[in-house]
Amino acid sequence: MADLELVRTLSLDEHGLATVAVARADGTVHASVVNAGIIDDPVTGLASIGFVARGGARKLELLRYRHHATIVFRRGWQWVSVQGSARLVGPDDPDPGFAPGELPRLLREVFLAATGTHDDWDEYDRVMAAERRCAVFIQAERIIGNG
Repeated sequence: MADLELVRTLSLDEHGLATVAVARADGTVHASVVNAGIIDDPVTGLASIGFVARGGARKLELLRYRHHATIVFRRGWQWVSVQGSARLVGPDDPDPGFAPGELPRLLREVFLAATGTHDDWDEYDRVMAAERRCAVFIQAERIIGNG
C-alpha cells in the first residue's frame, strides 16, 4: 500500500496536477484535471487531498450527490491514487464546522498546498469570490499505487 509521502512526491514533481474522478448516477465516471496537494481538512484535521473548484463545475454537483471521489497523481510510470469521502467548503457549500469568513484564507492555503503561487493575493481573493470557488478535501481513506 502506498502512503501520503508518495502522494506528496508525485504532487510536487507534477506541479500539483492530478486527475479527480467522481461517479455519476448511471455508474459512469466523470474525470477532470485539477491542481491538488496534501492539506489537513479544516474541520476534522485529518490529512486530505485538497483542490479548489470553480462554482458551478460539474464535479462539484457530483460531489454534492456522491460525497466520494478518487484522485490520481502520476509522474512517468509511477502513480498513486487516493480514495475517500469529500468535504466541500465554499460559498454554496457552507460547513457548520467552518467559519465562512475564513474562506479566502482557506482557498489560499489549498492553492499553496497544490503548488500554486500568486503575485497579487487581493486579486486572487476577488476572482475566487466572483467565481464562487469551493475548497474540496478528499480524505485519504484508501491509498494505492505502484511506488
